[in-house]
Amino acid sequence: MPTVASEIIVEAPVDEVYAMAKDIERFPEFMADVQSVEILEDDPPRRVSRWVGIVKEFNRTITWIEEDWWDDQQHRCSFHQTEGDYSQYQGEWKFDHHPQGTQIYLKIDFEYDVPLIGALIKGLLQRKMQQNCESMLAALKQQAETS
Repeated sequence: MPTVASEIIVEAPVDEVYAMAKDIERFPEFMADVQSVEILEDDPPRRVSRWVGIVKEFNRTITWIEEDWWDDQQHRCSFHQTEGDYSQYQGEWKFDHHPQGTQIYLKIDFEYDVPLIGALIKGLLQRKMQQNCESMLAALKQQAETS
């Protein structure tokens, strides 16, 4: 199963950055490949949401329902798909104190099976997922450092 990971330093307090990351309904505002996020259940620490993403290169929409477990004490989140277009989708967020503010770490394990998909297309999909991971962290950094 392919894995992508990214990390970034944000010059803002951990609690503030963590709160911004929990506000997942705002992700479509700053992530071009996320069309919508809808909260279906919110029973802390568990949250269930429906995501709709766009893969422009394939002219394809990907939809999934994700279950998140937010640990406010440790500033962590683990998530996984409960149903949807991915064969597998799971990952974790970590928000740690850093001398400059907050270090965010995001890791996603995924599998997206499309009949007759070739190695070249799978490689493109992995690069796209890596770009999305990095874009998400960069957008959170910008939001936190300019607010």
